[in-house]
Amino acid sequence: MAAFRALVLHENDGKVVARLETLDESGLPEGEVSVRVEYSTLNYKDGMILQGQGRLVRAYPHVPGIDFAGTVERSSSPEFKPGDRVLLTGWRVGELYWGGYAERARVKADWLVRRPDGLSAERAMAIGTAGFTAMLAVIALERHGLAPSNGDVLVTGAAGGVGSAAVTVLSKLGYRVIASTGRPEQRDYLTKLGAAELIDRAELSTKPARPLDRERWAGAVDAVGGATLATILTQLKYGASVAACGLAGGSDLPATVIPFLLRGVNLIGIDSVMCPRTERIEAWNRLVRDLPMDQLDRMTETVPLSKVPELAPRILAGATRGRVVIDISG
Repeated sequence: MAAFRALVLHENDGKVVARLETLDESGLPEGEVSVRVEYSTLNYKDGMILQGQGRLVRAYPHVPGIDFAGTVERSSSPEFKPGDRVLLTGWRVGELYWGGYAERARVKADWLVRRPDGLSAERAMAIGTAGFTAMLAVIALERHGLAPSNGDVLVTGAAGGVGSAAVTVLSKLGYRVIASTGRPEQRDYLTKLGAAELIDRAELSTKPARPLDRERWAGAVDAVGGATLATILTQLKYGASVAACGLAGGSDLPATVIPFLLRGVNLIGIDSVMCPRTERIEAWNRLVRDLPMDQLDRMTETVPLSKVPELAPRILAGATRGRVVIDISG
């Protein structure tokens, strides 16, 4: 069997250590499709896995990387053939199963999506789980009645991966986007992505003092959670919705039912991991249509696989910006 290079995690005395190693394809997990991986990406969950947080990985040694894009090399599934260009996000790949921080991957055919025409492997990973999640959030808000004429739309964690993609897509669709961030130095970056206005995250990050506040938001994409999400619920306009897709600020929700009862607001959960395949295909087609590629390039940095371990603490600390693409050959 052919050898390939991978970033492998080992657990030693409770501490997770990452090393670049050469592996044999015979060690890959079972699956119908073998893929030559070209690019992966760095998401918040990748940072947690690389740092050994959250008990997301149960068995070591382990190859992380929850996303990848590449080309099919072998397939026992009638759906894919060698040469097909594919991508994968979610399905607990990189957690329970070996992931995309390797030159080879083997997965179930049902987990793969064909890359849309005109979308390179590198740009597919510039989108990655973060951009895919942002698009799922926008689609969910639209289904709950959001329209550009309804008023301002809030995006929290705006300088991060999900936030950057959400700001860009919503702006492209004609919404007036208000970006919440704790990094005022990113004003120029977020303005160029399409944010009409910035607010300091401190305005939203304390536990709400009252069950209802002034109506401000026609909709919101929240990647923070915790007190921030609770505050957003008190500030939504009547019948408006917030799409919850992150917990960088905590997993608790110090809220009351009053906004739901008196304003009829909606709290929509966004799951990108086990999302049905039909919804995945819709979201990827929408991304190609509604995410300007020049803006995607503006928010993206590409780094070699060897640099991944040092980036993990940075993304967990909120110190990265936009999207980080991993060049598996690097």
